[in-house]
Amino acid sequence: MDTAITVNEVRKHYGKVQALQGLNLTIERGEFFGLLGPNGAGKSTLINIIAGLVRADDGRVAVLGHDVVNDYRRARAELGVVPQELVFDPFFTVREVLRIQAGYFGLGKENEAWLDELIDALDLTDKADSNMRSLSGGMKRRVLIAQALVHQPKVLVLDEPTAGVDVELRQTLWQFVRRLHREGMTIVLTTHYLEEAELLCDRIAIIDHGVLIALDSKRALLGKVTGARSRLSVTLAAPLTAVPAALTEMLKQQDGARLEFHLDKHHDSIMAVLDALRAAGGEVVDLQTEEADLEDIFVQLTKRGRP
Repeated sequence: MDTAITVNEVRKHYGKVQALQGLNLTIERGEFFGLLGPNGAGKSTLINIIAGLVRADDGRVAVLGHDVVNDYRRARAELGVVPQELVFDPFFTVREVLRIQAGYFGLGKENEAWLDELIDALDLTDKADSNMRSLSGGMKRRVLIAQALVHQPKVLVLDEPTAGVDVELRQTLWQFVRRLHREGMTIVLTTHYLEEAELLCDRIAIIDHGVLIALDSKRALLGKVTGARSRLSVTLAAPLTAVPAALTEMLKQQDGARLEFHLDKHHDSIMAVLDALRAAGGEVVDLQTEEADLEDIFVQLTKRGRP
C-alpha cells in the first residue's frame, strides 16, 4: 500500500457555503505533505472528514486503504490528529491524559515505555504529574501532540501545530517530527507559517474555496507561476537624481541610495538593471538577490479569482 491518504471527489457544504467542491487528493506513504490555503479555504473541513469527525456529503476518503466511514476503526487506528484548538481535560495530569487516550485504542501497561518516550521527547518530563489546567498554552500544545501519537499511528496530521507558541516549542516539535518522518511516518501539515512548509514539506497542495488550485513540489510550483519574481536590492554610492524610465515598473521601494526591484524571473535581466543604473550615473556598491519564495507563490495563486 503506497497511498497514505486518498481523497476522491469529496464535497461538503454548510447551508449555501460550499466548503469542499469535488476535491481530489492523494498523499503517498512516507511523504511530508503541506496543505495550505487562506482562512475559509476548506482545510479544517477536509481534516475533520479524514479524522471521521465530519461526514462528507459526497465522495470517499481512505487512510492507508481503509475507508473512513465503512472501515472507520482501522482508519482511525492508523491516524493521529493534532487539532488547531487547545482542547484538554482539566481534571487529569499529563500522564493520566495520555493513558486515557491510549486506552481508547486498547493499549495498557505495554504502552508505558512509549508514553515515557513521548513525554521525554516533547520536554514534558517535569510536567508529567501536573494537572492539565496548570500548564501554559505551549505545554498544552505539547500534550496534544503526544495524545495524537500514543497509539503510534502511521499517519500524523498537524493542524497549525505552532500557532501562537514560542520558538523553543517550535524547535522541539520540528526536531521530533523530523525524527518520526525519518522513521517512516507520513506527516500532513497545515500552517500559516509558510516558511515552515517551504522548509519541511516534500510536496505542497494549495486549496481555495474548497478547490485544489495547486499541487506540486515547491520548486515546481515556483516554475509554474506566471510572473514569479525575484528581489534585487541595489545600494548606490549616492542617490540618483532620477531612476531610469525603463526601471520604474520594476522599482518597488527606494530609500535614498538603496533601491529594491522585483524582477520577472523569466523575462527581466539583472545585468540590464545594473547597466541602466550605471548609464544614469549610479555607482553600485552593494548587490543582493533573493528568489521568489512560497509566500509569493501562495499570494499569486490565491488572489486569482478574488475581487
